[in-house]
Amino acid sequence: MNGVIMQRIIGYAIATIAFSSIGGVPVVAHGAGGTDEQNFDQRGQRGAPIDVVALLTAARGAPPIICALASKAVRGYGWGGWSDAPATPLSSMVSVTTDDFDNGRLPAVDIQRLLAGLASDDACVREMSVRLIGTQKGEVVGPELVSRLSSTDPNLRSVAALGIGLVEPPNALDPLIRALRDPVVDVRANSAWALGRIENGRALPPLLNLFSDDAEKVREAAVAAVGHMESTAAVTALIRVVRQDASPRVRRVAAWALGQLEARDAIDALGGVLARDADAGVREMAAWALGSMEDRRAIAPLTAAIRSDSEDRVRETAVWALGELEDRSAIDVLAAATSDRSPRVRGTAAWAIGQLDENGAKAPPGLLRLLSDENDDTRLKAAWALGQIEDPGALPAIRDALRVEKSDRVRKGLIRALMKSGERSEAALSQLLSSSDPQVREAAVRGLAGRNSFDPWPWPWPRPRPFP
Repeated sequence: MNGVIMQRIIGYAIATIAFSSIGGVPVVAHGAGGTDEQNFDQRGQRGAPIDVVALLTAARGAPPIICALASKAVRGYGWGGWSDAPATPLSSMVSVTTDDFDNGRLPAVDIQRLLAGLASDDACVREMSVRLIGTQKGEVVGPELVSRLSSTDPNLRSVAALGIGLVEPPNALDPLIRALRDPVVDVRANSAWALGRIENGRALPPLLNLFSDDAEKVREAAVAAVGHMESTAAVTALIRVVRQDASPRVRRVAAWALGQLEARDAIDALGGVLARDADAGVREMAAWALGSMEDRRAIAPLTAAIRSDSEDRVRETAVWALGELEDRSAIDVLAAATSDRSPRVRGTAAWAIGQLDENGAKAPPGLLRLLSDENDDTRLKAAWALGQIEDPGALPAIRDALRVEKSDRVRKGLIRALMKSGERSEAALSQLLSSSDPQVREAAVRGLAGRNSFDPWPWPWPRPRPFP
């Protein structure tokens, strides 16, 4: 019993990690009994709570290979777990590395077992089978997957479309286009997702037709797929979706697609969405999309959002977008944002001011105040920005901040700002070089080595962008 439960947990965990790491595309495959409302994106869902009691109960007595895969998923399977401790509880029984899946061709007999597993009545078996098949070459497993698109079993057709998207076989385009008319929602959705992975322009017209599909999941997958096509022919349809679709999830992905396409014709539409959409996730994505346009027309709607939106994440993304535009006329808006009630907005405002990279400009007073902010990351971004500006007038504030700063990272940033702002006095340098803190001494040596020796360290990027 425990092994069965554990298999279901590992299937869920691997599905979560795998889908969230595939090209910023929404989740469209849930298996039997899955919920349509799950959306594992970088914005907030990856930190969903887990039932620890159930997990540990299921782990007792489970097969080691299942436990090894589960532990890999929990610590970030597919997200760069390149180094692990020499001895772990399972290491004496089984060792599972990413190389086992990413490198080499599975034996033919194992591939046949996995292909048979696609038709299992157990969702976890189907999930594990398609994930492992997805590590193989398209020319090896592609024909078998394509043949299963015509199965009478809707679960098999759905998982086959998923597998095709993973391996991208060259002969799958036309079968997937035909599958867009499948009566089953999951098949249409996975086929649309797979076509977005393949990125062949012949799929664009049938994908656009799915923008009016009755199923939210299908529309979402089709819009995301079109966003990967890099075709301006889709802009008008995407604008209609971002303005009119009933689903906030679909509108959000449409905003992402317009940003992905850098569709400047959509600036007015995205500005309207940023001002009026009822869903904060849609407004946040509209702000992100405007930041990708590199067009001054985006400044006005972004400024309005920074000043009036009720959601911290929308204001933060709008501030980030202004920083991406790198337009000096936004400096007053960004300076005002350094007083925002949210530390994330304040920190991103500091980063955006530094992003303007106006050497020799006067540092805004709000940026100097952030050197005493309660949030470590905000102080770090403020120190970094002051290093970018190189304002000698900021030296007293930087010195004062350095005397009381407790964070190692922020102290490094302050020393960088000190050096780049012109501090070269013998007394100051002697004090830094004789510090009992080796990190302070290291930072001082870096500063003395030359003005570029700090770049790009430290580099306090704002949080990851809101991809669907």
